Amino acid sequence: MNGMTRGVIAVCLLLAGCGGQSGSSRAADTLTERQRDSMLAGSRIPGARGVGAALRAADSASARIRATDSVAP
Repeated sequence: MNGMTRGVIAVCLLLAGCGGQSGSSRAADTLTERQRDSMLAGSRIPGARGVGAALRAADSASARIRATDSVAP
């Protein structure tokens, strides 16, 4: 694996590990996970580029899935 792939995997694991919040704090949060990740990707925090790359990869995969789902048999 190259360094970029390792970085994307590390960021995804980090975000998955930090996802467990109590119900009361989630109710007060007004941003979606996608919005938080987009803001993080645009920041200068180390590893933020990996978050942006992961978002682009997820968008690309979703677009491919939608395209194959819309093809008539």
